[in-house]
Amino acid sequence: MTTGATPRLGDLGIRPGAVHRNLPPDDLARMSVERGEGVVSSTGALAVSTGKYTGRSPEDRFIVEDDSTRDAVDWGRVNRRFDAGRVEGILGRMASHLEGSDLFVFDGFVGADPSSRLPLRVVNDRAWQSMFASNMFIRPSADELQSHEPGFTMLCINGFSAVPERDGTRSDVFILIDMVRKLALIGGTSYAGEMKKAMFSVMNFLLPGRGVLPMHCSANVGGDGRTALFFGLSGTGKTTLSADPARRLIGDDEHGWSDAGVFNFEGGCYAKCIGLSREDEPEIWGAIRRGAVLENVVLDGTAPDYADNSLTENTRVAYPLSHIPGAAAPSTGGHPDVIIFLTADALGVLPPVSRLSREGAMYHFMSGYTSKLAGTERGIKEPKSVFSECFGAPFMPRRAQEYAAMLGERIDRHGSSVYLVNTGWSGGPYGVGKRMSIRHSRLMVSAAVSGSLGSAGYRRDSTFNLDVPVAVEGVPPGLLDPRSTWGDGAAYDEAAAGLARMFADNFARFGGVAPEITAAGPAAR
Repeated sequence: MTTGATPRLGDLGIRPGAVHRNLPPDDLARMSVERGEGVVSSTGALAVSTGKYTGRSPEDRFIVEDDSTRDAVDWGRVNRRFDAGRVEGILGRMASHLEGSDLFVFDGFVGADPSSRLPLRVVNDRAWQSMFASNMFIRPSADELQSHEPGFTMLCINGFSAVPERDGTRSDVFILIDMVRKLALIGGTSYAGEMKKAMFSVMNFLLPGRGVLPMHCSANVGGDGRTALFFGLSGTGKTTLSADPARRLIGDDEHGWSDAGVFNFEGGCYAKCIGLSREDEPEIWGAIRRGAVLENVVLDGTAPDYADNSLTENTRVAYPLSHIPGAAAPSTGGHPDVIIFLTADALGVLPPVSRLSREGAMYHFMSGYTSKLAGTERGIKEPKSVFSECFGAPFMPRRAQEYAAMLGERIDRHGSSVYLVNTGWSGGPYGVGKRMSIRHSRLMVSAAVSGSLGSAGYRRDSTFNLDVPVAVEGVPPGLLDPRSTWGDGAAYDEAAAGLARMFADNFARFGGVAPEITAAGPAAR
């Protein structure tokens, strides 16, 4: 049974068997079980395994080079060129592969702001992935579904793989983004996160041209109307720290900042499950129920074992925003009063919280320092220090300077306060020190969001050129000074100086940056 008119897949050369369009999540979960794609866990959530690939494949993501992208994209190791002439061949072979197959179609939107949203069509060969799409993107109303015309189409076909020698890909996995054809093609991997990040990349390319800043951040709003943004790469705490029972969640990962305020790109959340506990993350714990999709979570019988990382560290759950009590509906907010940059410093040397000037905010936004955590990408087994501009380089097609200029202009216009919060290690590097407790990170974030950090006393950290509060209510004072948490002060000094050099060396690659922005960061010694 389908809902609404049958979509015109023939425009893509596809002649399928049955087409299941915008099925309710319960129907998709039932069909997933019947087709052997997953099982229902004791929580009621559908549990699936993605097989060989349990994280993103960033080296297999390509953007088609054409007149619209040639001068606008920041080409290089992140944004890899793909020959436009090869797209039709791959699409044709995908269509042949799907001849007579049952397909699942989700028609909806990316973007909660009607003036900026992108009508989207997602075509899958697996029921659970259509359920994922239904959770992660914005579901249409009945009237919107009847008149839906896609502005972008994504084919994510798990059963189709590329042949590199023939197709021009790096491996059998491919994520191709074609801005002219308004088409994204994904194959060779069952990891569903590729779908959400492909469309994030699309929005990150399109929106700056419309005067909207796209952001890799979570967002929430308090009862007082104060909106907060949380930037950070996977594993830094975006989802956990923005899921605050005292505030309404706008979204956990992808947003835009327009002249009207902040809006979510998505209709759901994609949270990490490794080590999940009811005590530390009650909002996420409660969201794992009927209608959610557990990805690569090991089951003990039918009960999820969130401590078991035998499949991957990157265990995930996808659930609709409606699973979070009091989530903002629609998922929009005002201009942010507070902006928080989250970093998970595995070297254990950055202060747990510090205040940034406008120039410092632009510096750290362009730098995007963090430690890439195990499991979020193929081959990552332990934390690795990285600089990911805009706290989301794998998804940012344009130059970092362009996004940073938009951020700086908005900070000036709306008077947003900006803080850098380290959710990484304290008392030493990874393997020696300990990860910051979620409780302490929450207290520091709450102080920033409430505005109380604005009137706190500060000391100057000369190594990193940061203003660090001398006290945060509920947080041990010694924790705020990372040097004092190390057993060997000289070892801390050496490690801190090394990270400062890494910052300076990384920032040197940016051209055309105002000197006051460069001066706001650490200086190499």
